[in-house]
Amino acid sequence: VVSTQSTGCKVMKDILDNKVEKVCVSQRLVTSPCCIDTSQYGWTANMERIMKAQALRDNSSLGYLAAKKHLELIPDHCIIHELKKKADANKNDKSDKDLVMLLFETSLLASGFSMEDPTTHSSRIHRMIELGLGIEDDGTVEEEVIDDLPP
Repeated sequence: VVSTQSTGCKVMKDILDNKVEKVCVSQRLVTSPCCIDTSQYGWTANMERIMKAQALRDNSSLGYLAAKKHLELIPDHCIIHELKKKADANKNDKSDKDLVMLLFETSLLASGFSMEDPTTHSSRIHRMIELGLGIEDDGTVEEEVIDDLPP
């Protein structure tokens, strides 16, 4: 069993940096590999969404009243277990960082929070799909040549 001070929690906290206050082991999750929880005195996901939608909001209050997010993991979940093994083997793998960010962002959505940058999330998903399909990404996009254009 992974403890709170384990390598997996520390690696995920290092990757997520200031997006979460802490990464810890959950005692209440059953099927999901991870979830986002908030601190006792922070805003809930719904309250954060409501306050961001206010027309005359004060942006200075959003910083300290916004939810302090905690990422809770199930250490025995197969996804978390494999991520920990991959992180132990190679700490600087870009795909591992993408997987951790994908887990975090999907947990954000599942917990009711809104994402700051959905474009980055979608490009990360596209990279994972390319990786899963075995497509080598050389950074170029093939364009179709259309020969039968009218004169």
